[in-house]
Amino acid sequence: MNGMLTLDQLSDLAEAGDIDTVVMAMPDMQGRLVGKRMAVAYFLDTAVHETHACNYLLAVDTDMEPVPGYKATSWEKGYGDFALKPDLSTLRRIPWLPGTALVICDTVDHHGEDVPHAPRSILKKQLKRIAAMKMKAYTASELEFYLFDETYEGAHEKNYRGLKHPNWYIEDYHIFATTKEEGIMRAIRNGLENAGIPVENSKGEWGPGQEEINIRYAEALEMADRHTILKNGIKEIAWLHGKAVTFMAKWNYELAGSSCHIHMSLWDEKAKSAHFYDKDAEPHGMSALCQQFLAGQLRHARELTYFLAPQVNSYKRFVNGSFAPTSIVWSNDNRTAGFRMCGAGKSLRIECRIGGADLNPYLAYAALLAAGLQGIEQNLVLEPEFTGDAYGRSGIPSLPKTLRDALTELEKSDTLRTALGDEVVEHYLHTGRWEQMEYERRITDWELMRGFERG
Repeated sequence: MNGMLTLDQLSDLAEAGDIDTVVMAMPDMQGRLVGKRMAVAYFLDTAVHETHACNYLLAVDTDMEPVPGYKATSWEKGYGDFALKPDLSTLRRIPWLPGTALVICDTVDHHGEDVPHAPRSILKKQLKRIAAMKMKAYTASELEFYLFDETYEGAHEKNYRGLKHPNWYIEDYHIFATTKEEGIMRAIRNGLENAGIPVENSKGEWGPGQEEINIRYAEALEMADRHTILKNGIKEIAWLHGKAVTFMAKWNYELAGSSCHIHMSLWDEKAKSAHFYDKDAEPHGMSALCQQFLAGQLRHARELTYFLAPQVNSYKRFVNGSFAPTSIVWSNDNRTAGFRMCGAGKSLRIECRIGGADLNPYLAYAALLAAGLQGIEQNLVLEPEFTGDAYGRSGIPSLPKTLRDALTELEKSDTLRTALGDEVVEHYLHTGRWEQMEYERRITDWELMRGFERG
């Protein structure tokens, strides 16, 4: 695949002077890449085995402020180190950065064991359950984001208000409108492709300047890595072109939110047989295993919503009539439902439409897989298909309406505590509660506008 490297290829490129830097990065709790830039000679000599980083990287908020109260690490425990161990199957060139390669690292303790609350570790644990069933999980993320004719510095100076879009009207599927943005979008597509991330397409979305990019499906861990590199890469390429992007779930009250729809299916361990499809099954060729898996996701959707919507802002995206779901039902090819069946034959898959573009893919995939596996293990019966407009129907289960509601659901989830581990769930509950508390003690623009003079 374009851009992917072996160690021998990296060594040859280093000797030729084509690569001088290796980014060693781990995904953090927010789904960002954090780590170090290594001189290539040092990486090949020493860091190829591991390097060290402060364990506060899994105990900070979005602003990188150390958050008190975590069991895993604290000032009391001295904020020691853990190790970043390169997964060499992820080694690749980063063509938009001169002389640069990147490798995704597992987060391990001093005994070489996966740190249990590290996002990559959490997903790997669920994939081991699937491997024990002689299956593989395939996933794909559809990511949306807003593009601005602004630099990040300029947007910051404007307090992220009054930002200029490339367009001023709805550009969903609109070819001429997206031609205006093609300079950077072409650079993004080609850059990602040449970094070993196969791009299928990009398109305009509902909002002015809103884009969607779709990349080829892959095994779940590889897809989570692709998702994370993609987000970081889009930001870097935008910056290099004097543009800014945001992956906020809802950056503007008046505009559509940005989603991350997750497609998921199970195959046999050799990826030759699709376990979700049975040509003789009803409805829609959904096998018994597919129906059980979806039934588990529906039953536990409220409990896992935090991992699909991890910020206070995430819940402002859930608006009726906005193509973001508000209810927990399944349907075939119906965009008002929280879960949609897509494709036919071997491509039959479940699309979860709940997640926002701000989710962490490792956590989102892990939670969805855990719920689905529970459905298989308990032989759950799938509820009848929903038809019609889920926005206008009363009496159907709804998603949590706030971060606080989602945290309450997660806290009492025996299923996720069993699948992910009590300490892992408590770690992320603490993260969410801190986010909620930090928001509640801030003065918002809305409060000032309503209360400064008129209150």
